[in-house]
Amino acid sequence: MSEQSPVACSPVSEEKSGSPVQQENDSRNSTGGDSNMSKRQRKKLLKQQKWEEERDIRKQRRKERKQQRQQQRRSNQEQERGDGQRKRLRRDVTPCSLRLVVDCSFDDLMLIKDIRKLYKQIQRCYAENRRASHPVQFYLTSLGGQLKQNMDEKDKGWINWKDITIKAEHYSEVVAKDELVYLTSDSPNVLEELDLKKAYVIGGLVDHNHHKGITYERAAELGIEHAQLPLSSFVQMNSRKVLAVNHVFEIILAYLEKGSWQEAFFTVLPQRKGAVAINQDGTVQEKEEDSSSDSDPDATEQTGKAD
Repeated sequence: MSEQSPVACSPVSEEKSGSPVQQENDSRNSTGGDSNMSKRQRKKLLKQQKWEEERDIRKQRRKERKQQRQQQRRSNQEQERGDGQRKRLRRDVTPCSLRLVVDCSFDDLMLIKDIRKLYKQIQRCYAENRRASHPVQFYLTSLGGQLKQNMDEKDKGWINWKDITIKAEHYSEVVAKDELVYLTSDSPNVLEELDLKKAYVIGGLVDHNHHKGITYERAAELGIEHAQLPLSSFVQMNSRKVLAVNHVFEIILAYLEKGSWQEAFFTVLPQRKGAVAINQDGTVQEKEEDSSSDSDPDATEQTGKAD
């Protein structure tokens, strides 16, 4: 009898699942069972689940925000078009040849808080001149020191200002002396009318009365003309006749528009100064109560040597 060759048998593969207990443990591990997860891991898992669940909500919110931005852009564009139309409908602007100069040569006499107030007043002058019906030729002279440093720190936009001449030089080096008139409340001369060929200088000084008469003294030293606005002829005031720089600037703009000193004064002067009109016969009008003051909040107790 022939000898049979052994039959080649393929090896039996072992079951991967193992015992029932092992299967249960593996099932728990594969599904992220809580028994082997730390508190931080569970928290992370819940956060991820919530993130997935709220996917549609987030998508809807993004869509709504996009629609809101589009609506806001359309609204802004409509407003800009409306503003442009209003500007075109605004009365004609006629530039004036008269020059107004703010003398900034008092830098060393002021504290930094007063320097900041002066800059706010200059900003107000610039803004009012830009929207005036008869804008003047605006000059800033002797700009430097603390004032320029504060302007650079607070708002570099001033270097882009339009329709203004800014000089580091003294005003006497920028304008011919025979064309200068220094506006100071200490001058014995009263300004009756404006000469469009002149350059009127406003002292850029906020000093709380620490340097009385200094602008008048400097004008006299330079041998240039000086005068005060005709405030006493038209207005009775409770306070000293020293106005903030922007008030003097705005009064002159108002006079150029209205042609009346009294109207100009009462258009600009803050109510808290107790201004009361003086009649042509010299009598004082009864003061009307008016709670709707349009005064400049930065001008409180400021005494820019400028009227």
